[in-house]
Amino acid sequence: MDTDRVIFLLLLGVPCGLAHLYLWKRLVRDTTTTPRGRRLGTAAIAAMFVVLLAGLVGGRLLGTTLGSVLAWPGYLWLAMTLYLTLLLAVLEVPRAVLNRLWRRAQVPAPVTVPAEPDAAPVEEPPAGPVDTSRRLFIARSLAVAGGLAATGVVGYGATQALGGPVVKRVPITLGKLSPALNGFRIAVVSDIHLGPLLGRSHTERIVTTINGLDADLVAIVGDLVDGSVEELGEAAAPLRDLVSRNGSFFVTGNHEYYSGFQTWLTELSRLGVHPLRNERLTIARGGASFDLAGVNDVTGKAQGDGPDMERALAGRDTSTPVVMLAHQPVQAVQAAKLGVDLQLSGHTHGGQMWPFNYAVTLQQPVVSGLAEVDGMPVYVSNGAGFWGPPVRVGAPPDVTVVELRTA
Repeated sequence: MDTDRVIFLLLLGVPCGLAHLYLWKRLVRDTTTTPRGRRLGTAAIAAMFVVLLAGLVGGRLLGTTLGSVLAWPGYLWLAMTLYLTLLLAVLEVPRAVLNRLWRRAQVPAPVTVPAEPDAAPVEEPPAGPVDTSRRLFIARSLAVAGGLAATGVVGYGATQALGGPVVKRVPITLGKLSPALNGFRIAVVSDIHLGPLLGRSHTERIVTTINGLDADLVAIVGDLVDGSVEELGEAAAPLRDLVSRNGSFFVTGNHEYYSGFQTWLTELSRLGVHPLRNERLTIARGGASFDLAGVNDVTGKAQGDGPDMERALAGRDTSTPVVMLAHQPVQAVQAAKLGVDLQLSGHTHGGQMWPFNYAVTLQQPVVSGLAEVDGMPVYVSNGAGFWGPPVRVGAPPDVTVVELRTA
């Protein structure tokens, strides 16, 4: 196992292990009264932790076909672990309140003991064991409530992640755009994530959605795959059926660099999807034009294939607008400095599962939708697939029609 995989396992495995310890305390220790019940509960929690770890490494070590057998239960349990932990943590407040109220209610009044004549009565505390039945009832009730709520959230999230992408239509005004290009439509899709859980039918559904949009141009802004061409070439094959007036274009995402990016660039070119490799081209219509530029993902630096925005923009006519395709929104900081008029990105998944959208803001300037970075409009797609758990909560998958408009 290489260093990256060890780090990957530590980053997820350690917090997941701590979460399972917490789940054991609340779902097993606090709710069982017999040694046998506690042993069975402990074994179940330990088994699910092993299933989770197997799901995390299965696709990477065993390939797409066998890895998918482990990935489905492993990743679904990862989502359950997250929401069970969050919900039970929230329920700590009513747990503490209920237990405190019960302790007060079950303590009887002190017993008054007669004293010697002419002496004051003496109060003694009540004797006898404290009844724990109410505490057990509270623990079991909150465990059931947390389990049902987490199952509901994960179930809803799975229907969102595995359902068809939402079509969004986003008009964006560019000051330099010629009236001849007013209404130019770019179909933006990102983070398709073909891999152990998403295959050919996923690609076919996305292609069908895009082809129904009457797009002038298709932009795939990274993270198409989680696996090699040998494993996923057939799953990506429907991309050859993409239809648009000005072609389909692609820039690398970070996951391409984990999946053999060079062979994927060759395969995409064969399928009629044109990679933009720190370069730009002119898109013309009705005697007017704009520049379409694309840069490699920042992850490519480690493999000698990093972004070079200056090269992509060198020598261009600054009187016409330039639209930049860049996988990560953080690349917009440099793009704005170099005079780019619009950046189209993905990478964030919109946070994919609430509350991770708040964590994404620590790394990226835009999480989802249209915003500005240093005065430059940036549109960030939620992505059409998912990574890890087949669950989306608060960030449905999407395909977006960006419509360019004149000022």
